[in-house]
Amino acid sequence: MNQQLGDMQQNFDEGAGQQTATYVGQPATPSAGRLLFSPPIKQGLFSEYREQGFYDEMFDAEGVPRAHNRGVYNQLASMSIADFEARRKRADLTFLQQGITFTVYGGDSGGSTERIFPFDLVPRIITARKWAKLEAGLIQRIKALNLFLQDIYSDQKILRDGVLPMDLILGCPDFRREAYGCKAPGGVHIHVTGTDLVRDASGEYFVLEDNLRSPSGACYVLENRQVMKHTFPHTFERYGVRSVDGYASELRESLRLAAPEGVDNPTIVLLTPGIFNSAYYDHAFLARQMGIELCEAPDLVVDGAFVYMRTTAGLQRVDVIYRRIDDDYLDPMVFRPDSILGVTGLVNCWRAGNVTLANAIGTGVADDKAVYAWTPQIIKYYLDEEPILPIVQTFSTAREDERKYVLEHLSELVVKPTNASGGYGMLIGPYSSKEEIEDMRGRILANPRGFIAQPTLALSRHPTYIEGGQCFEGRHVDLRPFIISGPDDVRVMPGGLTRVALVKGSLVVNSSQGGGSKDTWVLTQDF
Repeated sequence: MNQQLGDMQQNFDEGAGQQTATYVGQPATPSAGRLLFSPPIKQGLFSEYREQGFYDEMFDAEGVPRAHNRGVYNQLASMSIADFEARRKRADLTFLQQGITFTVYGGDSGGSTERIFPFDLVPRIITARKWAKLEAGLIQRIKALNLFLQDIYSDQKILRDGVLPMDLILGCPDFRREAYGCKAPGGVHIHVTGTDLVRDASGEYFVLEDNLRSPSGACYVLENRQVMKHTFPHTFERYGVRSVDGYASELRESLRLAAPEGVDNPTIVLLTPGIFNSAYYDHAFLARQMGIELCEAPDLVVDGAFVYMRTTAGLQRVDVIYRRIDDDYLDPMVFRPDSILGVTGLVNCWRAGNVTLANAIGTGVADDKAVYAWTPQIIKYYLDEEPILPIVQTFSTAREDERKYVLEHLSELVVKPTNASGGYGMLIGPYSSKEEIEDMRGRILANPRGFIAQPTLALSRHPTYIEGGQCFEGRHVDLRPFIISGPDDVRVMPGGLTRVALVKGSLVVNSSQGGGSKDTWVLTQDF
């Protein structure tokens, strides 16, 4: 490892023909690193970069690259803007040729627009030690949430013991009475999770929210990695980055193990709303990687409480459905009768135990943002452990005292609908107009159960290239690791999707709201 770090103290030029030694040797401590750092501290594309009081993922408070970022810093600082632009354009071309896109709804035209998923070439790097804590915290969290779902759709002990308010759960729009009494194979309700993490000004990680219904974005993690390997191959190889390539095979194995009892070789399909869905590329990519069929509603039919797939050889029974359709649209006989995206009779097959749905119906109650505020109590109740990862302070407008506080401090808080996603319907108080604040006040008063509020976090920032610029600029980021749950274990993809708010000053990282992504490198060793 010493030799590896020594190599990275020299500039990884990747063929540009330059040699720039920014660090001398391997500093024993961060303070020693600062003493050996030759001024000017920031060079090249970083020459005008400033931390501006936020926690910076690459630089410490004194503007010195953190030890695990020095190799990447040296590589990028030595590059010209023309060289970096050329690599960025090659990366964009790769995304275009492979059809790596997402759909943005609304806008000036009121319709939808398909775009290349914005990708930034400056990677986010997480040390092995830091990742070990994140991984343990995520595993703990998902274990507790699975036990929570198993409980509230059966004995409801957590409600009878008074740990959670009864109306918090039974009044949640995503609590599905149709799921009550249904036992999930292996006790697993949540097969795939995307949990969003943020860092505040101190550098502490917090859980911002859980995405338990049909989390998207895993395909971009895998595609981003391939692009980075081709764009900066030598830098990547020398860093010792944990692989994410096994995600699709691990997901398929977890789905195989979720098959109904007595089915040894299950037929697994991915059910998509179709090509006009914003995450359709994600659906198609994962189906292809797992070697399973990508189906839309007309491809499936129910007969005798079993689900079948139409094939050229006739009907074939389906045992596991990795569904990327929300509950409301899943079965027009049970939920929305106007849905053309779902399969008529599917819920009856699921309740009979003849097909497994991943994730299970009703998981949305566990990622409802009002329930999120109670997740520390949920972890303590089911696991008898203190949460490893803290959550963001959250006010529920369903409570009269907290609602009063929120209404008096709307200009200071972030307000979110409890059952929305994608950054839609939010209010970021400090950046909102008086009209927007008053509109949110009316919405809260009309539907107190429908909102939560949180302090405006000083989200961490990361150097990011903005098209047309001459140097890197700081942009806010979050992190969405993907977690796969099976009957015997929980596995966390080493890394995940780092989402970046490309709009200057914005705290909204969602792709649907103008965000992009970065490759996330989890190191095999600490520096």
